[in-house]
Amino acid sequence: MPGGVAVIGGSIAGCAAALAATRGGAEKVTVFERAAGELRVRGTGIGMHKDRFEELAAAGYVDEDMPWAPMNRRLWTVADGSRRGGRAIAVQPFPFRAYAWGTLWSALRERVPAGTDYRPDAVVRGIEQDADGVTVRLGDGGSERFDAVIGADGYRSVVREAMFDDVKPHYAGYVGWRGTSPDTGPCPEFQQDDCHVAVFPGGHCMLYRIAVPGGGTRLNWVLYTVPPEVPGFSGDLTSATSLPPGRLSADLTTALRSLVSTHMPPYWAEQILAAPPETTFIQPIYDLEVPRYASGRLLLAGDAATIARPHTGGGSVKALQDAYALEQAWRAGGSWDEITAAYDKGRTALGAQLVALGRRLGHAQVEHTPDWAAMQEADLDAWWAAQNGGSAASSGFGGTALRRG
Repeated sequence: MPGGVAVIGGSIAGCAAALAATRGGAEKVTVFERAAGELRVRGTGIGMHKDRFEELAAAGYVDEDMPWAPMNRRLWTVADGSRRGGRAIAVQPFPFRAYAWGTLWSALRERVPAGTDYRPDAVVRGIEQDADGVTVRLGDGGSERFDAVIGADGYRSVVREAMFDDVKPHYAGYVGWRGTSPDTGPCPEFQQDDCHVAVFPGGHCMLYRIAVPGGGTRLNWVLYTVPPEVPGFSGDLTSATSLPPGRLSADLTTALRSLVSTHMPPYWAEQILAAPPETTFIQPIYDLEVPRYASGRLLLAGDAATIARPHTGGGSVKALQDAYALEQAWRAGGSWDEITAAYDKGRTALGAQLVALGRRLGHAQVEHTPDWAAMQEADLDAWWAAQNGGSAASSGFGGTALRRG
């Protein structure tokens, strides 16, 4: 439908939603992004399965010009004495592309049509919907009127709150420590394009290389475990929050260094400890699913609609898929009711399935970890199948079955 459309949130989900709305036929698109600085400087990693890349490239949301690093194998490793890289207990084919978050955002931002009103440092305080449209209440006290609003404003979404004020992110009970380190080259025992999952009692750490602007790579890593009990960690994690770069106390940094030194193979411990402390941050892990992706003139996309644990690898990729699904619904619909019904029908059930998968993966890989070092080949197969609904093939980040190492 023509008319004025607002997108709340200007990150990956927001830029993709703005592109979808424009292609669908919106006359004017306004994007409200609360951050004032450059989002392109964010450097955390994103993995995209090659099949998902091909689908999204065909849809016009990604292309070969975006810098990426290949991943071809995923190795599950345990610390084993003085062995530098640890001991591989399983290997998976892993046909993925690795991106830096900021690189992917920059490419999507360039795709947003020139006529789009993209506003940084624009805080949205509230959303009010009626039969004829939506009023957006701004942080400066002003308000603007739109025919429809797309909420792409993440896990603390004001659009979702306007639709479902009783739906909140649920804390999973553990966190992800995240950072990037200088790339010193592969461990001699492994290959440059390997993705590693270093496992330990009560968690695991995933490490892979990402392409960075200007050429070269950095080592991206995320370590999942329960939060430490230290004086510097006093936040209430049951309410959606995070500890961004620069906010970790000395006690938290010490706790991370101790955990890594105790449980990680020496080579990988050195890589993590080389990350500048001021660039390391903590991401509490949450689950969230909504009853509907659309209601009246309000629509949700990305983490505003579904928060699945990062083990699924579904965050940014699903946000792009949401945008493409919205574009298709927009092109086919003859009214707002038809557009929102078609979009909701395709996305709500999928979001719930992704959340359920994330819970299973988190249960097995963090909350109730097996005795990794004692597992035999048959045990590994049974464990992997149990995570994925009884199938040896994964519908999550892996996408393929285990092969014994």
